[in-house]
Amino acid sequence: MPEVRLVGPNGEQVGIVRIEDALRLAQDADLDLVEVAAQARPPVCKLMDYGKFKYESAQKARESRRNQQLTVIKEQKLRPKIDKHDYETKRGHVRRFLEGGNKVKVTIMFRGREQSRPELGYRLLQRLAEDIGDIAVVEAAPKQDGRNMTMVLAPTKKPARKPATAASSDAPADAEA
Repeated sequence: MPEVRLVGPNGEQVGIVRIEDALRLAQDADLDLVEVAAQARPPVCKLMDYGKFKYESAQKARESRRNQQLTVIKEQKLRPKIDKHDYETKRGHVRRFLEGGNKVKVTIMFRGREQSRPELGYRLLQRLAEDIGDIAVVEAAPKQDGRNMTMVLAPTKKPARKPATAASSDAPADAEA
C-alpha cells in the first residue's frame, strides 16, 4: 500500500496515511491533495486549495518584479582641457542624472599629447566628485583605460517618488481659499 505523509490545510501534521485516505480527506474538505516533496520517504502531500495557492504565488511574483529596480548607467564624456562654462554644464547633466536615481559613468577622453598628462584627467574627476559630493558617492575610483579615464558615481539617496501628486493635492485647497 503506498503511503504519504499528510500535512493539513493549516500546516499541522496529520501523519502517515494511505493515498486513498488522503484523497478522501481532500474530497471531504473540498480541497486538493498536492505533493510538496516527492523525494522524501514517504512523499509529503498537503491539503490545500490549489487554485488559491497558484493565484497567491503569481501575486507574490508580480509584486517582487515590481519592487525590482533596473539600474541604468548614464555616461558623460569630458575632455581634459574643458572650459569653465562647459564643465559647469556637464556637471549639471551629471547632477540631473544622479538626482533621477541613475548611476553616472564619467569618462575623460585623451587625445594625442594629452595622454602623457593623465594627472589632468584625474584632477578633473576629483574636482567633479567634490562638486557633487552632496548627492553622490564615488563607486569606482578614477582609472586609466587606454585613451580614456573613467569614474563611476552613484546617488547617495533614492529619488523621491512622484512629487507631482503632493503638488496636485495642495491645489484644491488653494482654490477654496
